[in-house]
Amino acid sequence: MILSGTMRINSKQHLEIGGCDTVALAGEFGTPLYVMDEEQVRENCRRYLQTMQKKYPRGKILYAGKAFLVLAMAKLVAEEGLGLDVVSGGELYTALKAGFPAERLYFHGNNKSRQELLEALEAKIGRIVVDSFSELQELQELSASRRQKVDVLLRVKPGIEAHTHDYIQTGREDSKFGLGFSEAREAVRQILSAAPYLELRGFHCHIGSQIFQLEPYRLAARAMLDFMSEVRAETGYVAS
Repeated sequence: MILSGTMRINSKQHLEIGGCDTVALAGEFGTPLYVMDEEQVRENCRRYLQTMQKKYPRGKILYAGKAFLVLAMAKLVAEEGLGLDVVSGGELYTALKAGFPAERLYFHGNNKSRQELLEALEAKIGRIVVDSFSELQELQELSASRRQKVDVLLRVKPGIEAHTHDYIQTGREDSKFGLGFSEAREAVRQILSAAPYLELRGFHCHIGSQIFQLEPYRLAARAMLDFMSEVRAETGYVAS
């Protein structure tokens, strides 16, 4: 076992995390049991944030709520100055219940309901990441009916084959997540010409999880930059 953060083996030969004996924790709460090292989580947040601010001062770090989200975690992420992405009405509710700043919330997901979109609008969250034409239509209707400006990103699938398990690849052209390049260009035209309450702030892509090589990320970045260049040439739109 590799010990990290506050982990150590105590005098009873028990693993401790954050000064807590894990055998005692298992006796009190049962198993399986997730134990979070708050000190280590906070340190990780700070390292990510400091590195981003050093290299890209305008950049933002977001914690993925799907990894683990309860009130305490949402409060911790807020205290450390990160943003938070949520993928459901339940996660949105948890974040808001924890007092997370709505302007630092990003709403992802490929199957948002009309009610979830409405809740996001009512909370005035920072960004909604549009995943499909049907979602775009729903959002157009809701924003127009409320006469409410909404900042959106378009999720684009860059057609990148990452070396990971088929079930967690998300950037291929046949992925259920996001719009292909031609579809995304049409969505841009639709937003710019017929969606006065939607403010297109940029594009989002994700190529999968458990990827240990840099090359797929380089290819994805290149594909997205080329796409954005084409959009600019065709429509004059520049991501903000």
